[in-house]
Amino acid sequence: MYRYVIKRILLMIPVMIGIIVVIFTMLYFAPGDGARSVLGTDATEEMVRAYRDELGLNDPYFVQLGRYMYNVVFRLDLGISYRSRVPVIQDIMERLPNTALLAALACFFGGILGVVAGIVSAVKQYSFWDRACSAIALFGIATPTFWLALMLVIVFSVNLRWLPASGNYGWKYWIMPVISLSLWEAGMTLRMSRSAMLDVIRQDYMRTARAKGQKKFVVLTKHGLRNALIPIITVIGLEFCQLLAGAIVTETVFAIPGIGKYCYDAITMRDYPAVQGTVLFIAALCVVINLLMDLVYGLIDPRIKAMYQTKKTVSG
Repeated sequence: MYRYVIKRILLMIPVMIGIIVVIFTMLYFAPGDGARSVLGTDATEEMVRAYRDELGLNDPYFVQLGRYMYNVVFRLDLGISYRSRVPVIQDIMERLPNTALLAALACFFGGILGVVAGIVSAVKQYSFWDRACSAIALFGIATPTFWLALMLVIVFSVNLRWLPASGNYGWKYWIMPVISLSLWEAGMTLRMSRSAMLDVIRQDYMRTARAKGQKKFVVLTKHGLRNALIPIITVIGLEFCQLLAGAIVTETVFAIPGIGKYCYDAITMRDYPAVQGTVLFIAALCVVINLLMDLVYGLIDPRIKAMYQTKKTVSG
């Protein structure tokens, strides 16, 4: 198992290098001038040229790329924000708790709802409950997050005045953002849970467990759900990564001071170091989450752990 972990960690290195190169290249060739946007339209060409020299923006592409990669890899330096003039990593770490809380709550509630509804939909296949759950899943997947967020604001904040429209000054401020994100999460998890459970409940060991007289709940949870968790966990892990990226729209609509709102403001202000740092940070989190998902597989499915133990024994 240790060999598998080390191998996965080593595979992360070329992936992260590729991500750094792609992100830097895309923003390097993006239209617009960050120095001009910071200094304003009243700045002269001499002022803009001097500011670009100060930031090293007049250097060749490969020089800037090498300097950026060196700072990121060896110094964990994501650059200095054009707007706040403080390190980007500092701005990100200040806003990370809000984004992490939003994504975690949406993943938790959406995952629980999706798994439960998926099990019910699989057990009651082709029934009214199956069709109702499928309709809810389709609505959650197809509905744009920003549209749902705006509709929630119009209904519950403007018309009914039950919930605050924006901010993060209490638990009430998190209800609508979590709902807008968790509905999509629930739809994706429901579809995968239903498909995985349909494959599991037809297996021989499920019929054997029922023939031994075990209760239906025990058969579904202990024998069925545990064997169906591998694809479900994979989807939930990938969805959590997408929730981190999707928080850009949700945090902007509800004015939550998180990483997503920070990235949106950086894009509008052409704050390229902040955009690069935010995207790279989210990408690194996704790579780490995928690694953790692979490690969880060994804890859930004993066959995976036994496979690597067998390889180690044979090689020894």
